[in-house]
Amino acid sequence: MVTVLHVNYGLRGEESDADERHVRELCETLGVSLVCAPAPPAPVRGNLQAWARDQRYARALELSPTALIATGHTASDQAETVLYRLAASPGRRALLGMAAREGRLLRPLLGLTREQTAAHCVARGLRWRDDSSNDSTRFARARVRHGVLPALREVHPAAQDNLLRSVEILRAESAVLDGVVEVALAGRRRIALTRLAELPPALARLIVIRLAEDAAGEPVGGVGARVAELVALAAAGGSASLDVGAGTRAVVEYGVLRFTRETPVAVPGAQSLNVPGEVGFGSWSLSAGVEPAAGAAPGEAAGEVALLDADRLAGGPLTVRAWRAGDRMRPLGLDGSKALSDLFTDRRIPRAQRASMPIVLSEGEIAWIPRVATGEDFRVRPDTRRLVVLRAARSGAGAGSAGAGAGGGSQVSARTGAGATAALPLD
Repeated sequence: MVTVLHVNYGLRGEESDADERHVRELCETLGVSLVCAPAPPAPVRGNLQAWARDQRYARALELSPTALIATGHTASDQAETVLYRLAASPGRRALLGMAAREGRLLRPLLGLTREQTAAHCVARGLRWRDDSSNDSTRFARARVRHGVLPALREVHPAAQDNLLRSVEILRAESAVLDGVVEVALAGRRRIALTRLAELPPALARLIVIRLAEDAAGEPVGGVGARVAELVALAAAGGSASLDVGAGTRAVVEYGVLRFTRETPVAVPGAQSLNVPGEVGFGSWSLSAGVEPAAGAAPGEAAGEVALLDADRLAGGPLTVRAWRAGDRMRPLGLDGSKALSDLFTDRRIPRAQRASMPIVLSEGEIAWIPRVATGEDFRVRPDTRRLVVLRAARSGAGAGSAGAGAGGGSQVSARTGAGATAALPLD
């Protein structure tokens, strides 16, 4: 079944309404289903034609979640699109023009010029409507149509045909380049910056573009020109990130580059953790119990259990909250305090996870961060009589992905009875 969609933007007054009447009459004559949709008020600023196109596509997608969407773009539109994109933005995408099919979007008339479609209508006595705004030099596409293309035809009569043929050739060659990029990435969505720096500059640029656009789900303008800038991020070591536009960030973690368009992490609100008791904190669950120091059996998963001296904690409930800028603590074995941002880097906690990590405090002093560190002031000592055993577990996607690399983890001391001390690696 075919359904025709007409969007009346109301931008040309009576002319817009006449367009709608024409479409209604045509669909009634052909016995075709028609949906006429009004558009919201046009934006005061910005690209009006791009806004109108987005409105059409949005309405079409609303009609059916699976139907194919056919547009009336012609070869003449293709030539104008390529010339406009060449002037507006660099890169091979400008030379590729519009595809005959992009997912559910079809352009069945892309092989015919505007003159050919008009001749078809004339030969069959079919009426059509012209949009007067297509002649207005207010719009860049109209300036290309009435200024640039005629000037190129004066240079060579076959200028438009040659341009369209070049688009076909470049689109075929682009498919080959895409294959090279896929081989280089081998199915991964990240690449070591040392490897990226070794590649030919053109291939490195294409890989960066591919990774960024896969993450963004749309073109990311200018990202291919930032390869050197991205490679330089590795020099500092640890983690770094860079905003590359289109709501997308390049993230470098220990020499590996990836791109992300993650929605902002929801930072859980502060919670009270009774001792004993349990509490949820975002995707984490935490519990606190009290045990005698003698005979404690610390056999929990490394990094997700801590044993603290109960008498050194405040008498009231503990506080569990998110990381705040400027937070510092004194980890086990360290003489002075250290910024949590540095501890996260030391333990290789990805930046995307840091805002949702549970920070356990006793009267405002940080006592424990799962997988990161335990506070020196709350450590178990030879004279410790009671233990507060803290346990943390993370549920959902990504659970267990944070943590240190090999070696260098912090330790928590625990009494195991008879005055002996065991060391539990936190990482």
